[in-house]
Amino acid sequence: MDIVIRPAAPAEYAALGEITAQAYLGDGLLDFGESDAYLDELRDVAKRAAAAEVLVAVADDRPLGGVTFVPSGGPMADIARPGEAEIRMLAVDHAARGRGTGEALVRACVERARATAGCTAIVLSTQRTMHTAHRIYERLGFVRTPERDWNPVPELDDITLLTYELTL
Repeated sequence: MDIVIRPAAPAEYAALGEITAQAYLGDGLLDFGESDAYLDELRDVAKRAAAAEVLVAVADDRPLGGVTFVPSGGPMADIARPGEAEIRMLAVDHAARGRGTGEALVRACVERARATAGCTAIVLSTQRTMHTAHRIYERLGFVRTPERDWNPVPELDDITLLTYELTL
């Protein structure tokens, strides 16, 4: 199976949003399940595409997953500092996992960061339980940056996102 990574087309936004939402729900990554407010953000690919670059992984004309690449200084950045790009909302359809799709999406983001003038690093946040994703990041040279770990919902004490960085 040949996987192609390219910018998502508007006609793919709904399918990609649902893949992202179902990946997060299926992996138990949303504290409030179907009622989690973040679910709307995961589904709103058009909003992300207006502020960043949304990439889709496609095989046999079928979307397998996607990722949001936030170039240096982009409004969708959660943790990026000046000169850093950020990876957000990486998700792969459950049926397409184990084929290198997630790694191909991360590699595409790294390539884009390297091609971004003035970009010296690429950063990301991840949940503690995303062990497969952690292995991909580490295999590609990302290192943990625990001093940047953070809580996106400060009123809930038990949510801490781990952070990784790849110096370019």
